[in-house]
Amino acid sequence: MTVNDSTMEGWLHLIKAEYLEMPGLNLTKPQVQRLWNLEAKTCDTLLDTLTTDHFLEKTDHESYVLAGCAHH
Repeated sequence: MTVNDSTMEGWLHLIKAEYLEMPGLNLTKPQVQRLWNLEAKTCDTLLDTLTTDHFLEKTDHESYVLAGCAHH
């Protein structure tokens, strides 16, 4: 199953809203997949987009946090 651009935009908006509502949110890729019931490929694309856009950053412990909030 492929995800169209409008669906991806919807997911990006939802994930951004959750991280902004809870700035201390600290999730690994498997946790992101479970929380939003995402396929692995879709999850990878979303996390790659959010990190490339400097909205999220990946910590040394392989989790994703709001950019600027990582504790290395």
